[in-house]
Amino acid sequence: MTTNTPETTAHPQDTPDTGGDACPVRFWAVPHLSGLDFDPFLAERLSEEPVSRIRLPHGEGFAWLITRYEDVKLVTNDPRFSRRAVVGRDITRLAPHFIPLDAAVGFADPPDHTRLRRPVAKAFGSRALAGVEERARRIMDDLVDAMLRAGAPADLMERINGPFPLAMISEIMGVPEHDRPLMRKWTESLLSAAHSRAHSERAKAEIGAYFTGLIGRRRTNGGDDLAAVLAEAVEADELSLEEAVAIAVLIQVSGAHAVTNNSAAMLYALLTHPGHLARLRAEPELLPAAVEELLRFIPHRNGVGLARVATEDVTVRGVRIRAGEAVYASYLTANRDPDVFADPGRLDFDRGPTPHLAFGHGPHYCVGPTLARMESRIMIATLLERLPRLRLAVPPGEVRWRRGALIRGPEALPVLW
Repeated sequence: MTTNTPETTAHPQDTPDTGGDACPVRFWAVPHLSGLDFDPFLAERLSEEPVSRIRLPHGEGFAWLITRYEDVKLVTNDPRFSRRAVVGRDITRLAPHFIPLDAAVGFADPPDHTRLRRPVAKAFGSRALAGVEERARRIMDDLVDAMLRAGAPADLMERINGPFPLAMISEIMGVPEHDRPLMRKWTESLLSAAHSRAHSERAKAEIGAYFTGLIGRRRTNGGDDLAAVLAEAVEADELSLEEAVAIAVLIQVSGAHAVTNNSAAMLYALLTHPGHLARLRAEPELLPAAVEELLRFIPHRNGVGLARVATEDVTVRGVRIRAGEAVYASYLTANRDPDVFADPGRLDFDRGPTPHLAFGHGPHYCVGPTLARMESRIMIATLLERLPRLRLAVPPGEVRWRRGALIRGPEALPVLW
């Protein structure tokens, strides 16, 4: 039973086109959770109140929370729910600040959103990344070599899951190696609800200034990295400099941080499911399907992502959402919807096709899923191949998980081999 209690005594109705005023507003504190525990508030909404009104720790008013798979797909792909309308509004949210810069693609709606994504879409396609995979394997092998030289026990977050995704996205972006510690510091400041708004806004300004300089240098010197692609788009008047910088910040920050924590959660899942781990060792050809199931299974974030705002009255699952009201769609609960995934709380490598929504849905679908999948497969495959006795160095309950983080992941993942 959840401890979150309604702020009103009204109860949601199941009759068609129910007015939103009939639904209670429930405060969602978004608790600190360890391991792969699923948020009990989300689980309750999914099973008992699929369309509900919530209030989060920051911002004003309430927002709708959409939890069912088909409803999430509807809201995230329907032009009547706008991301651009969020800008300038103090919408209830988990963090004290909005993560993206105001000009970021995350706040855009089609057709403007399509224009903003076009310059970078090719950089993350399968063909463009074909040459990246060999380099990624070399980087991963070098990191494992260094870990073996240092000896056991080792922290995978420090040795593998942190540096590998950071190196990959930085190479693609064109961030030199000596600046990567700055990227790590700024990312941690931005993707946490634990810092003050002033601290996070300062980090946002600093990383924005960095990419303003980097894109400016590429406009003069050229190159074949993503910063150069963005610089070319600015020169061709396809993007403003402000838009190019916002895109660069979003890709750099989310590209490293999400893969770092998601891949660590996948490894934790494998290390705490020894039968699944043994099967992957015996059947390496199962890895692509296993990665898809792991992406569905792990609770990859705390809370929810960016809101949308209804631009007209819309009825979702019999509940009327009025124009101007904020809406959150939960990909976490969509991935646990029992109408789509049988026994959704079970890790099952034999599910077959897994149409999870871990990378989102609709126009704002993640720009780099091919890269993220590749990195996860390379990390898992390399560790299983080179460290056949890989195991946790502490009991699972002693693994510490990040507090206040928007993307869930362990602080440290100590292992032996």
